[in-house]
Amino acid sequence: MRLDMTDNRPEHDSAGLGHFTKRPFSLFHSLCLLVIALALSGQVLADCECGYQSDNLDSIYQNVFTDLIETNFARMPDISTNTDWLRQEFNVTKAKARGEYGEMFYIKDDVEYVDNIGNRASDGLQLIVRQDLIDGMVPVAEVDTARLDLSYGTFRASMKLTTIPGTCAAFFWYFNDTQEIDMEFLSKDFDHSKKAYPVNLVLQSRAAAAHGYDASQTDNFMQANLPFDPTADFHEYRIDYNPSEILFYADRVLLAKMNGSNVPSPNSHGHLILSHWSNGNLKWSGGPPKEEAPLVIRYIKAYFNSTDPKRAQDWDGRCKNAKAETSVCKIPVVTRNNQTAKDWFFSDYSDMSKNQTVYEITSGARTLEAMSRWIMIVVGLLMIGLVGGF
Repeated sequence: MRLDMTDNRPEHDSAGLGHFTKRPFSLFHSLCLLVIALALSGQVLADCECGYQSDNLDSIYQNVFTDLIETNFARMPDISTNTDWLRQEFNVTKAKARGEYGEMFYIKDDVEYVDNIGNRASDGLQLIVRQDLIDGMVPVAEVDTARLDLSYGTFRASMKLTTIPGTCAAFFWYFNDTQEIDMEFLSKDFDHSKKAYPVNLVLQSRAAAAHGYDASQTDNFMQANLPFDPTADFHEYRIDYNPSEILFYADRVLLAKMNGSNVPSPNSHGHLILSHWSNGNLKWSGGPPKEEAPLVIRYIKAYFNSTDPKRAQDWDGRCKNAKAETSVCKIPVVTRNNQTAKDWFFSDYSDMSKNQTVYEITSGARTLEAMSRWIMIVVGLLMIGLVGGF
């Protein structure tokens, strides 16, 4: 079909001062507005606003959690600037440590990302136990979440354990000494010749306190053998804290399940701790190690409900339609044979982590996403202005 190109010149209106040219609203203008609309859409629309759903194939609970903490330590240049994690600095006496030596938790050199000439020296956060005593104490390391309001949740850590005997690497949820959920790895117990790699699964409780905090004397202690060498590569270790039950995993393989009255109360406002220590206790950590022993942590992914009433109000405000298709997002699963999900973080995308209190500079993707939207808006306005005669 041929279009008649007779006289489509723009009309001129001399009303008022000067001349105003009326231009037809073209397809080009529409495209410009579409660019702006797409750029703004991420500011008003969101996925996951009602929470994050865990895969609970081994549990009676099908949980959706309201809050998240995600940290990719492998791409974080300096943990001291991170607001999600606090490096710990304190001393524990020999008597309180219940070992041959005390423990000195320090922050000076517990995290090392580059070597002396600036080369990348680690795939993540290194918590180092050192061999030389200081004032009768072993130099050790720990980081804790800044948030203290973690209740039910699924907590996941990608770690590579040390090959050096004489340390205890611990990943745990903690409220107090009788409400604590632990995964502890004793490097002296690893036996490569027998492919024996035990992990101690501990639920500290009042019953454990009655036995001098020796949970192995209670029903809330289990030892499982890992189906891989935990010192050779990174693996995801996971704690699922549900009402009346605790589940422990390694690369999505169920290691153990604990339940009963000793499960921490939902009102217990806990936090996560990553610790690497030694005190010379031959029945537990052994050591100190004969050389520097690093525990390397690649990432932490925590999805949980909060005990903070303000966070509950925030959830009520953002979750408008729980039945909407994208209102709840499934948490990707890391398995031994499929590690794809290790690089997935909801917090890399602002529309999947609205109103979440996550550190804002752990990912360049989030910054780039926001910048690209504003570039699209500015370009769209300039295009309309240039062609439309603004």
